[in-house]
Amino acid sequence: MNRSARFAGRRLTAAVLTVVAVTTGATACSSGTSGGGSTKAADGGTYTIWDPYPQFDKSSPWAKLLDGCGTEAGVKIKRTAFDTSDLTNKALLAAQQGNSADVLIVDNPVVSTLAEAGVLTSTEENKLAVSGVDRNLIAAGQQKGKIYGTPIGANTLALYYNKAVLKKAGVDIAAVKDWKSLTAALAKVKAAGKKGITFSAIGTEEGSFQFLPWYWGSGAQLTALDSDQAVSALSLWKGWLDKGYAPNSVINNTQTTSWQEFATGDYAFAENGTWQLGNADKAGLDYGVIPVPAATGGDAAAPTGGEFVSIPVQDDTGRYATTQKLVSCLTNAQNLLETDTTLSYVAPTAEVQDKQVAANPKLKPWVDAVKAAKGRTSDDLGTKYPKISEQLWKAVQSALSGSASPKDALGSAQSAVK
Repeated sequence: MNRSARFAGRRLTAAVLTVVAVTTGATACSSGTSGGGSTKAADGGTYTIWDPYPQFDKSSPWAKLLDGCGTEAGVKIKRTAFDTSDLTNKALLAAQQGNSADVLIVDNPVVSTLAEAGVLTSTEENKLAVSGVDRNLIAAGQQKGKIYGTPIGANTLALYYNKAVLKKAGVDIAAVKDWKSLTAALAKVKAAGKKGITFSAIGTEEGSFQFLPWYWGSGAQLTALDSDQAVSALSLWKGWLDKGYAPNSVINNTQTTSWQEFATGDYAFAENGTWQLGNADKAGLDYGVIPVPAATGGDAAAPTGGEFVSIPVQDDTGRYATTQKLVSCLTNAQNLLETDTTLSYVAPTAEVQDKQVAANPKLKPWVDAVKAAKGRTSDDLGTKYPKISEQLWKAVQSALSGSASPKDALGSAQSAVK
């Protein structure tokens, strides 16, 4: 299919708005931009790679890896780093102009938007091997049965806990296995004079991202925001605020400010991500990590963060063979291990996950959480997700602020989505 056919009838401005809505809350990346543009050449020439890592300069291990993969494939690499939202907008514009990069590394919720807009090739077209990737992670890049790229790594949410606070309250973390036992632990912590749990419920994608483990852990589906299961999840959070187990500040908390609350040492639990591991060590807390529990036990599915390595559509299809070599190099076992260590990501394959845990046992609960995780655009939601998410965070805000009951707030959300 030629480029003009792929883009016929597309409204890229709408797609850009969709992208902006879904890329603000999952992971923290340094901001910054640099100029872009694809240099077209035959094999043995220059291949372009666009990524969302402006924090890594030319001397970084990441940049050296890209150059090394280029050398291995017999080509030179021209790398351009963008801020996450800027990257996706630039990718859409470049595709419209017939000037796409050869390799595009984007936040996983954006993949479905770019695929729907005709920007990306599927693995059927580019012959990229993805059989070893965990199925729940690859699902974030699936649309209508086709896969558009491969994850370079993943992060997700879990519960950090303060061992000293729990010890003072007489709480055995091994007994925290479901919502009932977690709530009982929070009650003991409050009775002992400490604070229970902090999280982010801000009215943005970040708030939806943090609510999803509880939402999915209830058994709710994003296609039915007003289900009884969904109401039970929002009622759980509302009950914690009403009983003083969680602070009212969660309504405005970002993941950063909620982490700062936990770092004071006063809280028993904090919902946060792998990206806080370095800060946890710096804070000097005696902490542990458990996956977010589901309502009746087991690990809840938390949403995945992290990027996909994808191959955009090119007019010169002869470039795909070399591009595939570049992507395969970036995502082989050894390079994934090094890259995911740098990015504080859990690898997308069991082989590399095992190596990560062997090198750092503290990653074991994070590997478990990632194995239970789920892409926000999975279940073929694709570009429907941003609208659903917006109504979800509005419902959370409405219920936690007391302006509507959880049931009414979610009922309004479902009506708005329809």
